[in-house]
Amino acid sequence: MTYFEGSSQKDTARLTGQIKRIYNLMKDRQWRTLGEIEAETGDPQASISAQLRHLRKKRFGGHAVDKNLRNDMGLWEYRLIPNVEPVQMDMDLDVKPPDYGGM
Repeated sequence: MTYFEGSSQKDTARLTGQIKRIYNLMKDRQWRTLGEIEAETGDPQASISAQLRHLRKKRFGGHAVDKNLRNDMGLWEYRLIPNVEPVQMDMDLDVKPPDYGGM
């Protein structure tokens, strides 16, 4: 089964890794900008934005993703509120990140 519409098997593995990294970082309910998320996960900001939209979808947990204007310069920040209701998801997002040997 392909979780991400229109993606190949290789691309699905890449996108699955992205969404898991972003979920595991953001599940602490802290406000972060796309740049701050990028600094923590290493994922590009455009991909982060797309994955935050995916996390709102039922098949990815139906989580709430709040958006807030941090300053008057147009800098947005995001906060994930994990869904506490039981939802049948297509994948388990709550996993430990890979160990890169102290990198």
